[in-house]
Amino acid sequence: MADAMPPSFIRKCNMDRIITAYSHLHDNTVIVNGRFIFYQENISKFADFVKIVFKQEQIVYPKFYKMDAVSKLGFLATELVLKEKKTDGYRPEEVGVVLSNSSSSLDTDLAHNETIKDRSAYFPSPSVFVYTLPNIVIGEICIRHKIKGENVFLVSESFNGKLLYDYVEELFNSERVEACLCGWVEVMGDNCNAMVALVEKTDRGLIGTASGFNPLIFNVENLNFIMKRN
Repeated sequence: MADAMPPSFIRKCNMDRIITAYSHLHDNTVIVNGRFIFYQENISKFADFVKIVFKQEQIVYPKFYKMDAVSKLGFLATELVLKEKKTDGYRPEEVGVVLSNSSSSLDTDLAHNETIKDRSAYFPSPSVFVYTLPNIVIGEICIRHKIKGENVFLVSESFNGKLLYDYVEELFNSERVEACLCGWVEVMGDNCNAMVALVEKTDRGLIGTASGFNPLIFNVENLNFIMKRN
């Protein structure tokens, strides 16, 4: 399938910051840098979808299976991005993470509530309880990729490209990051939608960019474009 032309497609870029890799996972579909790398019909369960993609990409990380749904989705979306464009050239504290969704950790909160609502069979699970905060997904990503920079998890009613853009821009403008992963990670039951993009300064970002991918200008328009594509 031919890749649609984004609004701010660039071949030669003189902007301060660019998106050097991205992934989008939704509706049993995985897109990486504009390429469809996975699509399979008749997958009704979220757990089956992420497990199939995890195995297809030959990722070796046993802890993945112990994570809650939001962490699995955010972890997988980030893994796909950093397979395309590594951040090895940065110090750990130079890389930031800014993620968002609309339901916080509600999917896991509901699972935790199931373990405590019956007072006669009160068996709260520590392995579930530990994920009842939305920023735990960021922690899992940072542990995996040894990231120690600024990070935050934002909650908004729906995907808000301007909110993400403004926050990431502030991190760059205040010189708190040299690169930043940003995006949306939403899971509720078997419905999921995740977009993660790697933002870098143009001078460093153009080094080692994945073959065949033209970086996108980092702006609200392109964040919305990536999020909406299918």
